Amino acid sequence: MAGKVTAQGTGILLITANVGSLFEDPENLQKTWLREFYQTVHLYKPHFIALHCQEVGGKNFEESMAHVDSFVKELLSSDAMKEYNRARVYLDENYKSQEHFTALGSCYFLHETLKNIHQFDFKAKKFKKVTGKEIYSDTLESTPMLEKEKFPQEYFPECKWSRKGFIRTRWALNDCAFDLVNIHLFHDASNLVAWEKSPSVYSGTRQKALGYVLDRITDQRFERVPYFVFGDFNFRLDSKQVVESLCSSATMQTVRAADTNEVDKLIFREMDNDRKVVLQLEKKLFNYINQDVFRENNGTLLLEYDKELSVFKDRLNELEISFPPSYPYSEDSSQGKQYMNTRCPAWCDRILMSSSAKDLVLKPENEDKTVTYDNIGPNVCMGDHKPVFLSFRITPGAVMSWETLPKVRENFARSHHLRKGERERKKLTDFYPALPNPSAPHL
Repeated sequence: MAGKVTAQGTGILLITANVGSLFEDPENLQKTWLREFYQTVHLYKPHFIALHCQEVGGKNFEESMAHVDSFVKELLSSDAMKEYNRARVYLDENYKSQEHFTALGSCYFLHETLKNIHQFDFKAKKFKKVTGKEIYSDTLESTPMLEKEKFPQEYFPECKWSRKGFIRTRWALNDCAFDLVNIHLFHDASNLVAWEKSPSVYSGTRQKALGYVLDRITDQRFERVPYFVFGDFNFRLDSKQVVESLCSSATMQTVRAADTNEVDKLIFREMDNDRKVVLQLEKKLFNYINQDVFRENNGTLLLEYDKELSVFKDRLNELEISFPPSYPYSEDSSQGKQYMNTRCPAWCDRILMSSSAKDLVLKPENEDKTVTYDNIGPNVCMGDHKPVFLSFRITPGAVMSWETLPKVRENFARSHHLRKGERERKKLTDFYPALPNPSAPHL
């Protein structure tokens, strides 16, 4: 499958997938999902696979969590994955702990030809060689090979403490170290509230939570390294602006609830053409007359309303999006391209990265064809979210190793007139942030 690690570098495949639907209808959806996943692995032949899942166990996790074990067992034992002889699977299944439960699952698969691969122990503060296949679940809080947090309760809209948080792991391939962060941010609880102002109140909540994660993974507790943050960000298009654009020539009718007088629905009608309804908006209904607008040219004409990432333009990067909105697809197994009429389609599932991580992905020697940012299963039902992936290669020598540093340190100090006491390796991390921890084994 994956070729031997050569001058072309180490093949990396990052995937984010909200898998909640798979556990509601495992008979129909899981089989299709796994087939498309295996086909993607076969096509890109990665040496290292990182699969970040959200909503593990589904919405009714008390009843569906049993299906998670068979899903993971299939991933670890299938013929399609037989050349991946090492694996680490971290599943947050402890739904009885409201204080900690995030329903996140982070799965990592290592090809047999990949020799120099280490994972960071956050407690011991050193890298450890990865051998064998291991699964961790329930009390991930005590697992030193990751950091997991649920967002503080005051971050949650309406103080309803739902399954939102992040898991962070750190890896070293050859001479390159990086963080992989699995994240799940807050959704839009009501289309009507999202429509009220631009940007929406929900956008502000997501911004606060994402800022919390970025501050956490770049604080002073550990060496700073490049980071990839990928998961279900729940980023939405600016609802007010989208509705104004889609209904620019329509009139709006407001329908209020008889008992509370609160807005119950908004109906936008054409001014002529028999007053045809263009859009009906309710708390959990976004029924637009022409779904093709979200599919034509992969919906990219609507990217101008995708604004939530702009707040983090100095901290996060993303490759160009050329695939349709990843959510909310129909969960009907016969409807691969149809969106549900519950929410305005949006690019919720993303793979974002620090500037130093983007430099790893877009090295000058990498041809365009070696970097792909796309979705999985575009023509079949994958559940209400299409998985999104990034395939690229880390080339040998892409990042300086610790052994090369003395000369770099001397040159750096001389050119910046630093005093001897300031020549600490910590000072270099902003300039060479991917350096492995000096206490790590030879990488």
